[in-house]
Amino acid sequence: MTTIKIKLILPYIGIPIAAAVLLLLRAGRIDPFITLRHGILIVFSYIAAVLDIKVKRIPNSLVLAMLAAWVLIMTPRLFFDIDTAIALLADSALGFAVGGGIFLLVYIISRKGLGGGDVKFMAVAGLYSGLAGILPAMLIGTVFAALVGFLLILLKRIGRKDTMPLAPFLFIGILVTVYLL
Repeated sequence: MTTIKIKLILPYIGIPIAAAVLLLLRAGRIDPFITLRHGILIVFSYIAAVLDIKVKRIPNSLVLAMLAAWVLIMTPRLFFDIDTAIALLADSALGFAVGGGIFLLVYIISRKGLGGGDVKFMAVAGLYSGLAGILPAMLIGTVFAALVGFLLILLKRIGRKDTMPLAPFLFIGILVTVYLL
């Protein structure tokens, strides 16, 4: 993230913080660990969306920071509740494989029509969401992106060969999944 100015992110950080606060308000009904995990996912997803809009890429440093945060919040869980932690690790591994695998397949088939940052981002987002969360997030995000893209083509705002950042739509898919599941 050294080449990307932090100033790009700071004005926009209020939105994910507000989303995380809303998540905390419903935390009485949810395990605090899951609330923390979802709050961190929301913040990182929002930063990825802003960066994808502003600089047209999701930097590896952001994905690595997201991965490091996941390791930091999972490690204590291993010491306090090993049985639940093992189940969460298995679910996270499936989310990682499915989230990254599906997007990697699309990346290869579309001949880089999808960005490599999107592939890495969704793989790590799968760690946070697990299998049950990453699939609906991907579906909602990509369907919403397709609808918006189709509408923009109809309105002649973009051409068929033009590109759109995908991370903002994935952020919306992640938000919907976190709040509805």
